[in-house]
This record gives sequence, C-alpha cells and structure tokens, in this order.
Amino acid sequence: MTITITEVRNAASLQSDNLRMEVEINHPIHGWIPYCLDPSDTDMTINNDEVMALIGTDFVAYVPPTQAELDAALAASVRAERDARLLEVDAIAGNALRWAALDVETQAAWATYRQALLDVPQQAGFPNDITWPTEPTGDAP
Repeated sequence: MTITITEVRNAASLQSDNLRMEVEINHPIHGWIPYCLDPSDTDMTINNDEVMALIGTDFVAYVPPTQAELDAALAASVRAERDARLLEVDAIAGNALRWAALDVETQAAWATYRQALLDVPQQAGFPNDITWPTEPTGDAP
C-alpha cells in the first residue's frame, strides 16, 4: 500500500548534498508528523521522490556542525561510556557484602579505578584524546 502525501512543511537538509531531509508531512491518517527522507530507505510506503518534489527548494539549508558542537556531542558520548563503566564499579563498591569480601589491596584498586573514571573529563585531551583507566584484575565477588 502506498500512501500519497500532498503537503509538507518545515523541511531542513541534513547533509550538504540535500539528499537527506527532515520534514513534516501531512499524513492522511495521522495528520502532521515528522518524517525523515533518506535515499537508503527501502520502505516505499511513502514515495520519497514525490515528497522531495513537494519540498522543491523550500527547505532550510544544511549547516555543518561547529567544532564546539562536535566536541560537545563527543564529550556526551564519552561521559555516557564512563557512566556505564561506573555502574559496573558501583555494583561492587556499592554492595556492602561484595565490598567486604575483597581484601584491602583489591578495595584500594577498585577505589582508584573508580576515581580515575570520575576524572576522565578532566584529562587534558578530553573529549578528543582520552586514556581509559585499566579495570582492576582479578575476580570481584
């Protein structure tokens, strides 16, 4: 089944060749909804060529992200990775029984590792050049 789209609005190019677009389409069942035009899309429920014809030249031009925007996105990604690693550490350090089962040296190693993870954003090359701390070896209870 092919759905015919007759109205579009708020189109914006997502790349410099203007082949990928974010646009709102007036869907005959759902009304105005966001839609992404992508040449790699194989679903032909909505004919992307027809939608592109409706857009024509009425779209916001692509603006490449600034280095600051790229760095901010990378910093968020690195922090998310760091936070995931902290969750693994906190499953040990935050569990009194597991923590008590560790000897003093192993507790110190995990505490040092946890602090090094917290300090990742303070590294000189953050977010573009970071060194991940090495997780302590040995089995944790």
